[in-house]
Amino acid sequence: MKNVITAGVSLAEAEKALIMIHGRGAAAQDILSIANYLDVENFALVAPQAAGNTWYPLSFLATPQQNEPYLSNALSLLADVVSDIESNGIVKNNIYFLGFSQGACLTAEFTARNAAKYGGVVIFTGGLIGDTLYTENYKGNFAGTPVFIGTSNPDFHVPVARVTATEEVFKKMGAHVTLKIYENMPHTISQDEIDNANKLVFKK
Repeated sequence: MKNVITAGVSLAEAEKALIMIHGRGAAAQDILSIANYLDVENFALVAPQAAGNTWYPLSFLATPQQNEPYLSNALSLLADVVSDIESNGIVKNNIYFLGFSQGACLTAEFTARNAAKYGGVVIFTGGLIGDTLYTENYKGNFAGTPVFIGTSNPDFHVPVARVTATEEVFKKMGAHVTLKIYENMPHTISQDEIDNANKLVFKK
């Protein structure tokens, strides 16, 4: 059963849509609240809700098989969400993605597996999923899609090395990536990250 919360402009009326993906132990409503600080006044906001508030049970650095079938189900749900948005007449280059922590990892993994010219991608503390990078899964071309990645050095959940490796994959796939690494930032979303997302991705 697909559980998706929407806010902002209705999909039927909006020209742009932002898919917002919550972190482990959080809820769709939590990530939607971040939209209050983003330049997305005219966007449809779409926040899928994970069953049990988690997209997959183990670390994102576990082997993908260890996180199945949850990982495949989560990726499939995002594909359905994108399809629903497109069925309302919103084209891919007006579809944006934003995720935090586990949601940021899922955002990175989904967009890399389905690369296209999107409106933009925001990855708040996250990276591509797996015990190693399974680059054979990453298809398509971002064609200049703006991508902002913010993370802490160190971060208890997300090693900086995986974040920089994710940056490289996205660049090779044609994304225009800005990575900012913050020293000893708590596992949260900072004001500077919000400012960068607005300046680089949600620019009016």
